[in-house]
Amino acid sequence: MINEMRQGFETAYIDGSVVSNAAYRPQFVSNNHKEGKKVLSSIEDELLACDQFQISVAFITMSGITPLLQTLQELEKKKIPGQILTTNYLNFSEPRALKKLNELSNITLKMYDVEAADEGFHTKGYIFRKEEVYRIIIGSSNITSSALTSNREWNTKLVSTEQGEMAQQIVAEFTELWNSQYALGFDEFYEAYIERYKIIKHQREIAKQEEITSIEKYKLQPNSMQVGFITNLKKILAAEENNDRALLISATGTGKTYASAFAMRELGFKRVLFLVHRGQLARQTKKSYEKVFAKSVSMGLVGAGYDEYDADYVFATVQTLSRDEHLLEYDPKTFDCIVLDEAHHVPADTYQKIMKHFTPRLWLGMTATPDKRDDNIQGRNVYELFDYNIAYEIRLQQAMEDNLLCPFHYFGITDLAIIGDDDEANRDFSMLTSDERVKHIITQADYYGYSGDKVKELIFCSSIKETEELSAKFNQITNPATGKLYRTIALNGSASEQERQDAFERLAMNVVR
Repeated sequence: MINEMRQGFETAYIDGSVVSNAAYRPQFVSNNHKEGKKVLSSIEDELLACDQFQISVAFITMSGITPLLQTLQELEKKKIPGQILTTNYLNFSEPRALKKLNELSNITLKMYDVEAADEGFHTKGYIFRKEEVYRIIIGSSNITSSALTSNREWNTKLVSTEQGEMAQQIVAEFTELWNSQYALGFDEFYEAYIERYKIIKHQREIAKQEEITSIEKYKLQPNSMQVGFITNLKKILAAEENNDRALLISATGTGKTYASAFAMRELGFKRVLFLVHRGQLARQTKKSYEKVFAKSVSMGLVGAGYDEYDADYVFATVQTLSRDEHLLEYDPKTFDCIVLDEAHHVPADTYQKIMKHFTPRLWLGMTATPDKRDDNIQGRNVYELFDYNIAYEIRLQQAMEDNLLCPFHYFGITDLAIIGDDDEANRDFSMLTSDERVKHIITQADYYGYSGDKVKELIFCSSIKETEELSAKFNQITNPATGKLYRTIALNGSASEQERQDAFERLAMNVVR
């Protein structure tokens, strides 16, 4: 081991061409998506290999510990002890994250009171011990999502025996802070900290509301995809031929709706028709456009009880506008541009009926999935229907690399195993909706947490019967986080447009019904 450490030292500090064991080599630890490197990965690797750990960071957020939850759960099962020291510096650490860490039986959590100590606290160190060897990561990374996965962070991983001077100094510093009179146990600091956190958070929200107009104006700037799209769209429109159709291929979540709104504003189109699949999407899109245009143009809905035909910008479903009673309200040349959302459906008869009626300056199609199995059939190829004018294309991988998507974490959770006497028993419907399985789902949701102020979930089931049974059982169970019963609904293809709208607003917009 000592020889391997010496070789690792030589590689790291003297001659990089020297071959050595990476496990015993000091290393530079950073985030670099092009090289597939994340600080998070290094911390996960060390956690899984250690027999005890100590962490001292200024800030801890829920987004920071969420990707570590599976690893931390494994350590809890193995009874690997850990000490985590954080601070009340700037009141930045999230109470929910602190509570989650404290719930792990193998972890002891303390908070260093910087105000009482009258000194700053900005440490970022991760100490891992395996038998007599220390591996220590020190640098700039707090336990936040951006610090562990995306920010430009510089960290150094040291490897030392327990007799090494550097390791002894770092461990001694941690021990001194940990045993300080200003390092408070969870029960000592949590209640006071959470109250102060809530007050400060509320004050910040009030401050934002007072400047809501300027903030919104500042935030609503085109991202890189949207700028590229507008630039190329101008070139298509300026062409002498085949300039009345364009296709935006953009991964879900990258901002197609806002891209179209910015484009309409930039191109100065006076009258625009935006077509979607469902009524709630029409209303949602209208709200997005209102944020971009404010009151500079009038906006209206057609269908579902609305007949705002004369608005400058009209939002409607394809199903509604394809009916003669609505379609014939408009002259073929009424609109400067018609935007077709989910444009991979354009070969459908409803779309074609609308496209044969109107003659706008521009047909703009938008989709995340332009490729279909029947592209080889004449009249079914989406690219062909838009004259192969691709204004912009950005797929999922590129969108992730360009940081255009909301950060997310994927956890593969093992389902509850209920074994019967034979294969038929394993397929029994009652097992899918058993009390044990419902409890298992709730336990997993509670442990892995959620984004926002409360749990929001979509559960896809194998049948309508399963959705109804699961929903009924959930609604009989108390949510441990709120002390109230869960409120779920079973939604299927037979639901009315209003029922779908109500469900959407409950899930996405926090509307209580």
